[in-house]
Amino acid sequence: MPRGPTVRLRLRKPRQLARTLLDAARRDRGRVAEYLGTHPERWEALAEATPSDAADVLEQLDDEDAAQLLATLEPEDVAEVLEEIAPELAAELIEEVPLDELAAAMSEMPGEAAADLLAELDTDEAEDVLAAMTDEAEAEVRRLMEYPPDSAGGLMTTEIAALPLGLTTGEAIERIRQLHEQWEDLTYVYVVDDDGRLEGVISFRDLVFRRPGAPLADVMVPDPVAVNAYADREEVAELCQRYHLFGVPVIDDDGYLLGMVNTDAVIEAVQDEATEDFAAAVGAGVAETVYSRVRDSFRMRAPWLVLNLGLALIVALVIEGQTGVISREPVLAALMPVIAATGGNAGQQSLAVMIRSLATDDVPGARVPAILGRQAGIGILTGLLISLAGAGLTYFLMLTGVFSSKSGPVAVALVVALAALANQILATIAGTGIPLVLRRLGLDPALASTIFLTLATDMMGFGGFLVVAALLL
Repeated sequence: MPRGPTVRLRLRKPRQLARTLLDAARRDRGRVAEYLGTHPERWEALAEATPSDAADVLEQLDDEDAAQLLATLEPEDVAEVLEEIAPELAAELIEEVPLDELAAAMSEMPGEAAADLLAELDTDEAEDVLAAMTDEAEAEVRRLMEYPPDSAGGLMTTEIAALPLGLTTGEAIERIRQLHEQWEDLTYVYVVDDDGRLEGVISFRDLVFRRPGAPLADVMVPDPVAVNAYADREEVAELCQRYHLFGVPVIDDDGYLLGMVNTDAVIEAVQDEATEDFAAAVGAGVAETVYSRVRDSFRMRAPWLVLNLGLALIVALVIEGQTGVISREPVLAALMPVIAATGGNAGQQSLAVMIRSLATDDVPGARVPAILGRQAGIGILTGLLISLAGAGLTYFLMLTGVFSSKSGPVAVALVVALAALANQILATIAGTGIPLVLRRLGLDPALASTIFLTLATDMMGFGGFLVVAALLL
């Protein structure tokens, strides 16, 4: 019996090892797991040196093999590797990890990362892990899990540099030397009063280059930009962009400093927001991923699919009302989808532009009429192009005998031209207007916009086309 590909590794550099392992795993992941199991020193060196590369390797393996490899690592190394894996996938990989080992590793993770991972587990499983964690880690994670995942509190890290207002710069630097291992991010040093309320901020660079005896109160930036713990991640991202910040402090209603949302979290939040807008636009669950449970995906998708079915039946009723013209000129049945499809594409283009502009807060209310007018102008230009091209192609196909018509090629081509022009204009306006209407109603502009747009373009593409045909043929 022929043997599978052999994994040969004579590499000392962890990153080279990772690249070789990944390439081998694509061919035979079982042999890679076997190799790492028999050479634990290389696996441990990889996880310690480059946790992100170790995470990439684990993602290529079966859950059971991944769990066995995780079990060979020290808790702090397991924590760093799990941080590099998407929480949804990490939740699957840790199912085979013994509870005590998992709790020890999660006690070493930053609180926000542990909270994100626990949120992907069943409630009972999460409670078991929390109960087995260290008291300090459990308390921090429980506190973070009180905030919505897409809020500033859900994104923040609590491992920040926060120093008393009464210190000098020299004393502050000495305090940082003593405690730097406890703080994840030293981009900014926050200054708090005796009760823990945020008073100011100093960049680490400014702190280092100030004279040692200067009071923090004299060198800090007072009343810094900050967000409430329950602020949405969009607000956090907007503040970072507007004020060119690498992180935003998070406070409660009374001004007490709770943590900071750093750049990595902001970038991840922006990416998540973009993907959620895309998912919402087509009626998929905004919290759904390829690793979501089947029942959860079904629950999130089903309502929008049922709604889509109902809206499609409305289009069917519109067509039913015009069956007479189809019976007189059967070629119309073949041409209807063409008009609807081109209008749908035009609407999707406008929809994508509008949702992106709304997401970046580039659409003030006073500009809406001008925006709609501009989109109508675009619809007229694209409509003229599509109508002329569609009419010309229809005329050609009828002359060559591909299509046949009782009314003649000129009449049918004219119907195609007028219907295509009207549908392009209306679809472009609808693609722009639907997100604006949803925003006006206080809803997410991306919320199933595609479903409503499809209804509009299908009604115009099928119904409008048949109405024009009934008038001209």
